[in-house]
Amino acid sequence: QVQLVASGGGLVQAGGSLRLSCGTSDRTFSMYRMGWFRQAPGKEREFVAAISRSGGSTYYADSVKGRFTISRDNAKKTVFLQMNRLKPEETANYYCAGSPVEGATADNQHEYLYWGQGTQVTVSS
Repeated sequence: QVQLVASGGGLVQAGGSLRLSCGTSDRTFSMYRMGWFRQAPGKEREFVAAISRSGGSTYYADSVKGRFTISRDNAKKTVFLQMNRLKPEETANYYCAGSPVEGATADNQHEYLYWGQGTQVTVSS
């Protein structure tokens, strides 16, 4: 069981930036594609971004392309989500997740086996 711990959420004004982190002590971290998802109150959880095991491939939801950047440091067993030009409608609980599956189905949350506890991002207008 891979335990993921997300952090970095907080309150930010619209147009501002936040950097989320998600780490683990598990030595198998580099074997997992990592993703970020978010869930706003009353809405379904949605895909935000994902990164391949090596970090060589990244995937983004259309709504965040050009503003968010996902990266990973396998030596530190951590994945990051840099979020710029945040919008109020992006207020949500952000979750990191790990999947043993590689490839273009990065937005399929059912492929992710391990989930962090979520970190709250609140964007004020």
